Amino acid sequence: MRNIAVMKFAKEAASFLMHFAHGGLLVTGVVVTVFLLARVGTAESHEQGLQGIGDMVAEHYGQKTTVASTEGVAPVGEMRVVVEYLARKYRVAATAIEPLVMTAQAAGLRVSVDPMLIIAVMAIESGFNPIAESPMGAQGLMQVIPRFHQDKLDKVSGNSLLDPAANIHVGAMILEEYIRRSGSLEEGLQMYAGAVSDEEGLYAAKVLAEKQRIESVVRRGRQSSV
Repeated sequence: MRNIAVMKFAKEAASFLMHFAHGGLLVTGVVVTVFLLARVGTAESHEQGLQGIGDMVAEHYGQKTTVASTEGVAPVGEMRVVVEYLARKYRVAATAIEPLVMTAQAAGLRVSVDPMLIIAVMAIESGFNPIAESPMGAQGLMQVIPRFHQDKLDKVSGNSLLDPAANIHVGAMILEEYIRRSGSLEEGLQMYAGAVSDEEGLYAAKVLAEKQRIESVVRRGRQSSV
């Protein structure tokens, strides 16, 4: 009975979250939903609830994914290690980061970009601040400039790049395009930052170093669980 109730709650919470997403207020939905999930109380219910949110976010953008079993997606336990690392380093609540990490997994699957790269770009670009805006007008988690990428925002039915899910999916599409066009991961990252003229590739090096740190956390987590 408890499992049925938990799954019902997870489904309702995810549906509630997407209500905000359709209105361009997903960040509010994330905050409210993770608060409600925390009130349920157990690790099992927390995991099931977050899985429900992840499925709903992914399905909203045309790519349903099961975090625990889909090929190319890290198991829930590994992603929890990533979330805890990011929460400590960037001083952001784990309950706020976790839905963003799950959305990055869905976005990565959708466009065949390593989710860890997407997460690393978010970390470097905004420190996981969904309402960040640069002097150049770059917005959100992945610091996307609206006037350059409106076509991609339209593809994900997003109303605003301040919608975290829309921002992550658009950023993932930009990464995929630039890496494909340049033929190189490093050059694609430099294009993403608008720093093609930087022969030292400082931006790419910064992102890839963060990606390596995240992956090392995952490896240590695997070793400790053996």
